[in-house]
Amino acid sequence: MAGNNLKILVVGGAGYIGSHMVKRLHELGCQVVILDDLSNGYRDAVVAGEFVEGSIADTALLTDLFTAHAFDAVMHFASFIQVGESVIEPMKYYVNNLVGTLNLLNSMKNAGVTRFVFSSTAAIFGEPDYVPIDEVHPKNPVNPYGKTKLMVESALEDFDTAYGLKSICLRYFNAAGADPEGRLGERHNPETHLIPLVLQVASGRRSKISVFGRDYDTPDGTCIRDYIHINDLCEAHWLALQVLLKGGGAQAYNLGNGKGFSVQDVIETAKKVTGKPISVTYAEKRNGDPARLVADSSLARSKLGWLPKYASLESIIEHAWQWEQHICDGVEQAHKN
Repeated sequence: MAGNNLKILVVGGAGYIGSHMVKRLHELGCQVVILDDLSNGYRDAVVAGEFVEGSIADTALLTDLFTAHAFDAVMHFASFIQVGESVIEPMKYYVNNLVGTLNLLNSMKNAGVTRFVFSSTAAIFGEPDYVPIDEVHPKNPVNPYGKTKLMVESALEDFDTAYGLKSICLRYFNAAGADPEGRLGERHNPETHLIPLVLQVASGRRSKISVFGRDYDTPDGTCIRDYIHINDLCEAHWLALQVLLKGGGAQAYNLGNGKGFSVQDVIETAKKVTGKPISVTYAEKRNGDPARLVADSSLARSKLGWLPKYASLESIIEHAWQWEQHICDGVEQAHKN
């Protein structure tokens, strides 16, 4: 389906997921405006659209943006996402993830923009009572990151009732992989996600990978997580936007493969894809790491018509490895210069 000249504001569009979404929207024929303060994003990751450097904390800037543009919808990827940091620096998370989002929603309300796709998280569920986790699973976040996301979800329900601001919340489990064309990929600083960390060992940028716990109640003793390809995430956002354009909204969907892969699965698949040795050290379990986190995405499949294209762990790691090699080439070139 073509973008039909839709104008979309992508907040956090220079980050990992946001930059892939900007690329996809541009390919679909949308006009895209990107707002990002570059605290976690990269200017060179914005491959299309009009870029505005700034923060959702800046209410005057938001007012100017919504005055200058007649947006058809807003997509929000500008949250801070590190669970551990959120425990140590909760103020940072409440100010950006909650207050910043409320600033954004208030600007939308004032401008009469009524369609909002929100990047939420599996962290709203906390320790799982059962897996796979569906949308009715109890929500009991155990860290400020998950709490701020759940607070926004609650606010969105109220904003729908009071202001007619229609939203769809997409709860990611583990976003992974990279643009298959090799133009974009995962660049967190510091990197905390398993797949890029493992591939950094394969490429020689890191000496070893630490595996926390090997006696979980899983087939190989390591944690099981649900990895979803970044492009499949972007497709879910596009399908959610189509629902909003048709008058739907006020819904939340869990997004994942529906299949879990263990830490050991990731390491063995990475060895196979890269053909490189990967040094592993084993450490104690971390507090709060559930044995299994797997999504039940059947509601997204039935209501959004969403079907992951890159469901295999091998394809996710192949694309991530292509990006890791691209980064290594850039580092090597920089040293030569």
